[in-house]
Amino acid sequence: MGATRKLFGTDGIRGTANSDPMTVEVAQRLGQAAGVRFRRGSHRHRVILGKDTRLSGYMIECALVSGFLAAGIDVTLVGPLPTPAIAMLTRSLRADLGVMISASHNPFEDNGIKLFGPDGFKLSDEAEAEIEALMASDLSRSLAAPAMIGRASRLTDAAGRYVESAKASFPRGLRLDGMRIVIDCANGAAYRVAPTALWELGAEVVRLGCAPDGLNINDKCGSTSPEALSRAVLDHRADLGLALDGDADRLVICDEKGRIVDGDQILGLIARAFARTGRLRGEGVAATVMSNMGLERVLEADGLRLERTGVGDRYVVERMRELGMNVGGEQSGHMVLSDFATTGDGLVAALQVLAVIVESGRRASEVCRVFEPFPQLLRSVRYAGGSPLQAEPVIEARRWAENELGAQGRLLLRASGTEPVIRVMAEAEDEALVARVVDGVCDAIRRVAAAA
Repeated sequence: MGATRKLFGTDGIRGTANSDPMTVEVAQRLGQAAGVRFRRGSHRHRVILGKDTRLSGYMIECALVSGFLAAGIDVTLVGPLPTPAIAMLTRSLRADLGVMISASHNPFEDNGIKLFGPDGFKLSDEAEAEIEALMASDLSRSLAAPAMIGRASRLTDAAGRYVESAKASFPRGLRLDGMRIVIDCANGAAYRVAPTALWELGAEVVRLGCAPDGLNINDKCGSTSPEALSRAVLDHRADLGLALDGDADRLVICDEKGRIVDGDQILGLIARAFARTGRLRGEGVAATVMSNMGLERVLEADGLRLERTGVGDRYVVERMRELGMNVGGEQSGHMVLSDFATTGDGLVAALQVLAVIVESGRRASEVCRVFEPFPQLLRSVRYAGGSPLQAEPVIEARRWAENELGAQGRLLLRASGTEPVIRVMAEAEDEALVARVVDGVCDAIRRVAAAA
């Protein structure tokens, strides 16, 4: 049924606020349909509902609440909290569903809705397709009788529960005393909880992006714009910088020299640390097709494998569950550590990196550079219609590029799931070769697009 999804993309529903599909009407209908889909027995059903700091969050929240209440589902509001906190609370409070209102790293004018099942994991394609089918159907007979309409309440200690859960992932007996850490929360969902957790573990905390006003989320700050973090680390002579995105499910690090450390390096660092202490399961890690070949090589040298998936942390999690792995992630900074969380958690990942630094007694620059990355080039080519990847000139260009790269490189072509562009990525040890093959394939796609 996954093929019938139209509203749901790779990470829930997303769009410009007050424009289809991120309208009050769609959100209310989604609340009704999801409520009907997750009714399972005669108990009082409950949904945990959180959001990030976008202005439009108030509007979407109210619409979802009315939809869930109409379906007979009680709603527990937790306010601005990271996406992984919603997943954790859904499971720990034995709720029937969790909902996060966020567009992650997107600018404030966008918003989105992510759904979690009672196990704390993101919904499958099939479950999302069932919800879409219900949204398109006549729900009038499935809504609650007057006496069974849901109630809404607020959980006042939700933030404290998440802080304690995150701190519990830090090895017992270790402290961050004496460390100066810059934390950039992107003016997003973690602006209170992330600095609090670091401070309670003993760190001196310098805060960036912790003054949300509804409009400044991800604005020249956070994991997608780490330049301010680098400057602050140098200005404050900090030991480390941490940057989260708007909903705090991804992490980028800056070492004491101001150098950015991406998700592939973090993934390699955590995987090797877990392997050394016998905590790594599944004999490797899961990552997407975008992860650098340098990561693959360094893991292979340690006898570990890199299991590649499609782009999206949900697909990383699915592969981890299939293979019994407990470490996975994306180059963009999503780190999924299933011993502690069911989805990407930037704060928990940061604490694992800090644990390695503290235990080793070395500086971040000595610990966080796990491998030398292969030169990698990613370009996007826009097209108006049709399927350029199926055109013979593009197929021929792909064969030529793969032959040029040989076994020492990689070529990836994929259509974007959110806009009409083809992503062309290549990597190899020879930077000039990478540029040449990407240019050749992009030129072929442009010619096909122009002729369409």
